[in-house]
This record gives sequence, C-alpha cells and structure tokens, in this order.
Amino acid sequence: MFSQKITFILGSMFGLLGVAIGAFGAHALKPVLLVNNKIETFELAVRYQFYHAFALLLVGILMQNASEIYLQRASFFFTLGIILFSGSLYSLSFNVGKAVAFITPIGGVFFILVGLNNNWQHHNKLLNRTTITDK
Repeated sequence: MFSQKITFILGSMFGLLGVAIGAFGAHALKPVLLVNNKIETFELAVRYQFYHAFALLLVGILMQNASEIYLQRASFFFTLGIILFSGSLYSLSFNVGKAVAFITPIGGVFFILVGLNNNWQHHNKLLNRTTITDK
C-alpha cells in the first residue's frame, strides 16, 4: 500500500500531468480530436484525472493525522482508477482501439471502491464505539 509521501507524489504528479495533457490537447492535439470527434472524451479524461489528483492530495493530508490502512487503500484505489479510467479515455480519444473501452468501467469501479472502503471503515468504527459504550 502507499505511504503518505507516495500519495503526495502521485497526487502532485497526476495534477501536473493533467495540466500538461489538458493544455497539449487544447492546442496541439485539437485538430486530431476534432477529426476523431473525441474532444468530449478527452476533456472527460482530463477532468476526472484532476478530480482524483486532488482527492489523492486530500488523502495525503488525512494521512498526516492517521496512517490507517483504509487511507492507504484509498490512495491505491484512486491511483488505479486514474490510470485505468482516464488512461483508457485518452486512448479512446485517439482511436487506439475499441477494446480499450472495456477498461474504462474497471477504472470507475476503483473510484467506487474508495467510497465503499471509506464507508466500511467508518461503519466498523461506529459499531465498535456503540459496543464499547453499551457495556
């Protein structure tokens, strides 16, 4: 699993790449995206990369106070989600192959796993608190 340092590095790296890829797409790659009719797909990939890069940075901040395993899992799931979801959408933007489209929902599942992971963790904490105070 990922440490706080790695989480910050990944969040920063994905944010930086989002800026670079977005700018490159808006200028140098725009003619190709127009021909492929994939500007919306490309913009969606950049947007989700940004959202989850910020989420990774937030997880890194939370790790300062609590280096719990669920935060490490969240960092791992966000990273896989960004790579698979945004990466496959970038590939689809340039008509690399239709088979890549099957990877996009897998990336989305990793984003969903972050929420399930966090809810599970907080649900268990509430159950433990209730059990302790009831005794």
